Amino acid sequence: MINGSLEDTIAFISKLIGTNTDLTTRRFRIFGQHEAALFYYTNLVNHTNINVDIMKPLMYKPIHLTDRTIAVDELQDILINDTLYQSEALLENKVALLVDAILRGGTVVAIEGVDQAFVIGTRQIESRSIDQPATEQVIRGPREGFVELLGTNISLIRYRLQSPDLRIESTEIGQRTKSKVAVCYMDGITNSDLVKEVNSRLSKIDIDGVLDSGYLEQFIEDNHMSPFPQVQYTERPDKIVANLLEGRVAILVDGSPLALVVPTVFNQFYQTVEDYTERYLLMSAIRLARLVALMFSLIFPSLYVAIISFNPELIPTEFAVAVAGGRAGVPFPAVIEVLIIETSMEVLREATIRLPQQVGGALSIVGVLVIGQAAVAAGFSSPITVVTIALTTIGSFATPAYNAALALRLLRFPLIIMAGIFGLYGIMIGLILIANHLLSLRSFGVPYLSPLVPGSYSGMKDLIIRGPLSWLKERPFFLQTANKTRFAEQPQQPSPSGREPELLQPAINDNEGESEQ
Repeated sequence: MINGSLEDTIAFISKLIGTNTDLTTRRFRIFGQHEAALFYYTNLVNHTNINVDIMKPLMYKPIHLTDRTIAVDELQDILINDTLYQSEALLENKVALLVDAILRGGTVVAIEGVDQAFVIGTRQIESRSIDQPATEQVIRGPREGFVELLGTNISLIRYRLQSPDLRIESTEIGQRTKSKVAVCYMDGITNSDLVKEVNSRLSKIDIDGVLDSGYLEQFIEDNHMSPFPQVQYTERPDKIVANLLEGRVAILVDGSPLALVVPTVFNQFYQTVEDYTERYLLMSAIRLARLVALMFSLIFPSLYVAIISFNPELIPTEFAVAVAGGRAGVPFPAVIEVLIIETSMEVLREATIRLPQQVGGALSIVGVLVIGQAAVAAGFSSPITVVTIALTTIGSFATPAYNAALALRLLRFPLIIMAGIFGLYGIMIGLILIANHLLSLRSFGVPYLSPLVPGSYSGMKDLIIRGPLSWLKERPFFLQTANKTRFAEQPQQPSPSGREPELLQPAINDNEGESEQ
């Protein structure tokens, strides 16, 4: 606790913070008579704010107090009410909390003879400007993505959701980093039990530092051993607002441009925001194509191995002859050949991601064209195998969510091995195991395959195809929202005959004088 001695306060703060070249301790006199000191980190504050709105008012008396002698016991009240030009100013008497405020970019003013110090908000951190989301391609919609500053991200949500029902609760996680975490939800829509469960799981996290929202994702998900993601992340504010209006909870971390959305079901990973901004017939067809590509990327290599190795009679004779001719000089069985090419493709994909942008594009073209053609020419692989793996890779790119596509890429390998051992039976066993695992998964108590299992008629309207917006009147049933209706009934449409509906006539007042008036 501060004891009123300025020298002791300076010694306490210096002991806790240690030697830092960017820590500034500025001694001065308040109104020319009271000794004081000001503490802040040089690279975390707005210097103009400190010089103009803090130092200058503290060193010169207000005009209406020029002829008055100010005692120490009344100094605190005069400074907070008549002197400081700052809305973010409060009093604190614990040295540990003062140090915490300095570390966050605040400015602390300690005064000789006063047992409380002033904590003033002066934080200003340089950050990148708001730009298009880097991880999600925007076709039709806002070209704005989250940045690293939590305050900026909350403002992007507030801008799109100007409702008094939006609630934002903040907490600190991380013993060393003390990262600020914001939990966002809609009061009156989101299930209160869901909010309590989210806060309960976050409160149990005990770790030195939270550097990204991905740390929280691994702590709060239900099944830590599943390859399928149970928490969705996004860089788009409009997507967060859409999920909040459905009754979900968003989690934002200071320093991370990726926000988390819970609970999450599987169908969210092949849906995009553009599905709802275009006409439903077009987007339903595209969603079907996206779903076909998702299944294509999972089972196509294993299906190829099973048919080539065990059931070549299932393909037309002419095509079977062409495949046999292409594989004539290949020294490996089909399963080994597919595993080698698939592994090479994964390594090539990872190398393309990690390389600088200018070099990555050239490497992908060289890898696909040159290496693939050279492998075929050298007899290392057959042309049909290269085509199969290429189509599978293209299908995985059609999945909008990177973490869901990664899970399918991982499951592709055990399916190929089972197809090489048991043929089509192995594929069916693998798919049954995957389906059983998906049925057992839950995200914050919500079945992972909702609204397919358990089934919901209203949810089916936005599952495989996207129905018209007028059909989507209810929020997802599995979220158990407090308010289940999205919008009221549509206004009455004009009659087919073309006649406009008659306007309601005002009631006739019995008093003619009042009517004329």
